[in-house]
Amino acid sequence: MGPALAGSAAGLFVFVLYLRTLAPTVLYYDDPGMLDAVMLQMQVAVLGITHPTGYPTYLSLTHLFTYLPVGDVAYRVNLASAAYGALAVGVVFGAGYLLSRRVVAAAVAAVAFGLGGAIWSQSVIAEVYTMNALLISLTLVSLLLWRDRERDRYLLLAAFLCGLCLTHHLTSGLLLPASLLFVGLVNWRRLLEWRLMLKSAGLFFLGLTPYLYLPIRSWMDAPMDANNPSNFERFWYVVSGGNLTGSFFAYGPAKLPERLLFYWGHLTDNLNPILIMVALTGAALMVARDRPVGLLLGFLYLGWAFYSIENAIPDVNLYFIPTYLVLCLWTAVGLGALLTEVEHLTSRFSRTTRRVALGLLCVALLVIPLIGVRETSAANDMSGANLGREQVDAVAEKTAPNATILHHRSSMWYLALVERRRQDLTLVDPYLHNTKVEYADIVWPADIDLATTNRRYGTNDFSGVTSARIAAKKGPVYLLTSSYIPEPARYEAFGFKVVEVEKDILYRLIPKN
Repeated sequence: MGPALAGSAAGLFVFVLYLRTLAPTVLYYDDPGMLDAVMLQMQVAVLGITHPTGYPTYLSLTHLFTYLPVGDVAYRVNLASAAYGALAVGVVFGAGYLLSRRVVAAAVAAVAFGLGGAIWSQSVIAEVYTMNALLISLTLVSLLLWRDRERDRYLLLAAFLCGLCLTHHLTSGLLLPASLLFVGLVNWRRLLEWRLMLKSAGLFFLGLTPYLYLPIRSWMDAPMDANNPSNFERFWYVVSGGNLTGSFFAYGPAKLPERLLFYWGHLTDNLNPILIMVALTGAALMVARDRPVGLLLGFLYLGWAFYSIENAIPDVNLYFIPTYLVLCLWTAVGLGALLTEVEHLTSRFSRTTRRVALGLLCVALLVIPLIGVRETSAANDMSGANLGREQVDAVAEKTAPNATILHHRSSMWYLALVERRRQDLTLVDPYLHNTKVEYADIVWPADIDLATTNRRYGTNDFSGVTSARIAAKKGPVYLLTSSYIPEPARYEAFGFKVVEVEKDILYRLIPKN
């Protein structure tokens, strides 16, 4: 009961901090900090389909949060991220306790993970990374429980979770070979028990069933049907990563030292250097004393680290989060060993002296993950992030009827599909989209292939000028600014008069002729 209460307290503690810094409403596009957040808010709300890899588990489970009677729909989706993050902290505590058998060691490790800048930044907006951390930690706990309690139900649960993890984030695919390695190291004969392996395989494939959401929802003509995975070719494009696959191994061996320094910089920003040293000690102890767990965690850490540092996506620092999780588990092991050693050294002293010494050490250890928490909170505080709401209200209230809005992955989708306001508008996104796919989330309300979209709306011109010219022939044209869209003044060189409608948010493009 004691460890369960401590783990719950750790999760609740970080959840309160997440709530204090949680984004209050619909978000906005920002490169690289929020490339997908505002789109995910809309896609969760309408049960749409996201960019590759589809994230069916995230969409379906997070949709349940949209029925909560708090805030607006966008806030509820943000709240889901905070809940997943806090639950992940509680489960990391559980894994740390199973490895160290020390409540304080597990608590320090779990809180350190939850207060890291990367996981905190994803716990206050609509994003997929906190659920990824939760599913990974649940899988690891299941494997550890199977080893410790020798009950096959935990192994079967781990098999199911391996499949479920894969439907959420492709990097979790490493859990499958890592789990097989772990089982083989614990008791290789279990791998030859065909009934157990058959049940495990069945549950693994059962965990993959959320993938069925993608074609089924596409056949139902979902309001947001990005990439239209309605046949096998389109389905495979989405679940295999689509255009994201070209980002892997973008740097090569020559750039490896530079990329390792890049990782080290982010690591020290997310985990106290003292705890990093403890984690390295814990890793060494794991390999020396508990080879199955040591190789399990080592395999996962090296695999995730290599995949991340060789990846060229703009927000690759978020791919480092699973490596921080592993490091925090090693931290629990290292701190557990430290507490055991202190107990041994103070065994010659009186019972009272020994308790005081251990108590002071535990308090000191619990303080370490709190160092810098105020700065981390301020850096990730989204409680005043109202730009998305300002964009929605500006367009809803200050644009002419039947106008065209030029934007890029913005809150306009939320305006039209979730709040169902201004259904008269045409939304066109000609700025940086995938030119190789047949369907993309670039025009609303049109449901047409990419070639027709290019021809009808001029979306193959990434400057937006062609789209603006075509739209101007039909009615008023507005530009919603963001971090990627060109400065409005640039359109003056292409025959438009630019009129500010809402400062730094909305501009009208009027042809000079």
